[in-house]
Amino acid sequence: MPDYTKDAIRAVDAKFEAQKIVFGPLCFEAVHALLELGILKIVSDSGGNGVTAAGAAESAGVSAYGVQVLMEIGLGLGVFRLGPGSAGRGGDAGGERFVLGKTGWFFLEDEMTRVNFDFINDVCRRGAFELTRSIRTGKPLGLKQLHAARPAEAARPAEAAPWKTIYEALSSLPENIQKSWFAFDHFYSDAGFIEALPLVFARKRKKILDIGGNTARWAVLCCRYDPDVEVVIVDLPGQTELAEKNAGAAGFAGRITAFPCDVLADGAEFPAGADAVWMSQFLDCFSLGEVTSILKKLGKAAGPETDVYILEPFWDKQRFEAAAFSLQAVSLYFTCIANGNSKMYRCDELVGAVEKAGFVCEDARHGLGANDYSLLRCRKPGRARGL
Repeated sequence: MPDYTKDAIRAVDAKFEAQKIVFGPLCFEAVHALLELGILKIVSDSGGNGVTAAGAAESAGVSAYGVQVLMEIGLGLGVFRLGPGSAGRGGDAGGERFVLGKTGWFFLEDEMTRVNFDFINDVCRRGAFELTRSIRTGKPLGLKQLHAARPAEAARPAEAAPWKTIYEALSSLPENIQKSWFAFDHFYSDAGFIEALPLVFARKRKKILDIGGNTARWAVLCCRYDPDVEVVIVDLPGQTELAEKNAGAAGFAGRITAFPCDVLADGAEFPAGADAVWMSQFLDCFSLGEVTSILKKLGKAAGPETDVYILEPFWDKQRFEAAAFSLQAVSLYFTCIANGNSKMYRCDELVGAVEKAGFVCEDARHGLGANDYSLLRCRKPGRARGL
């Protein structure tokens, strides 16, 4: 984790960092163009000898001028570097040969970078313009851009209000937006799932309540891990339909059932009788006050022997600065796209909201999976047995 109490960067470097932020939107679009036009791949395929702008333009079928401006900003971004024989050419810029840089390699070959890029491009980019107004109003005003992106035949009447949050919209968004959203969601949680399974099943489980079960990914893993366990998925109606479909396709229709529910509704009640409750990347979708409200409702269905598991990526529990930065940036998506009032939390923030609901955090495991997830195990007071 970086030390946020220090500001040791040199002034000249700080000024450069400021320019990266200033030109950030244009730089993003430039990399998007390099990918869409196939230029990044053309340069990669050219190997160590590289390719000229004119050569890349001919292969891509676009103007040499357009390719050159993209390649030159690519140099500044570290996406490209100049190849052999390019130095000292004077005014003969057209003869420069461009080679794929380390940063460019990540855009082509690194799954995390591509998942993040597609998520920002398809889900966040247009709505980000509404960030300031979203902060002023406390509403995800950028969500209207996804509302406008729906196919005409699926659009609501013009006079109808758009969705209040992205979660109720997921089942009706265009396929490319859904694909990018779910890829982003699953990429980060799936590695943590594998390490969390033996921790959750350290005790024999009969029934697990999966709140915010999404596409039934966790529920299916549980049923594969334990041949006897049953899982009840609690989610919004559109999501439970998808979850049931996926559970059936995996062969677990009889052991995975759905409970459609808006957990924020005043009269919402959770099914009772589960010996474990699972919430993965769920509570970060709500404000801290809403987290406490949801957990209070859960408290009515959970007994002292019920283990409540919360899987989250806390930005203050990351090993790498890039990971902490990414999570801090994702909070902006929550502000202007997802719901207007939640974020990626620090560990103590979320634990505090859970404890206000009357639960006790018994155990915390950090660093699960490649993406440094944290698994909290909570319970209601009064359990007689030890850990």
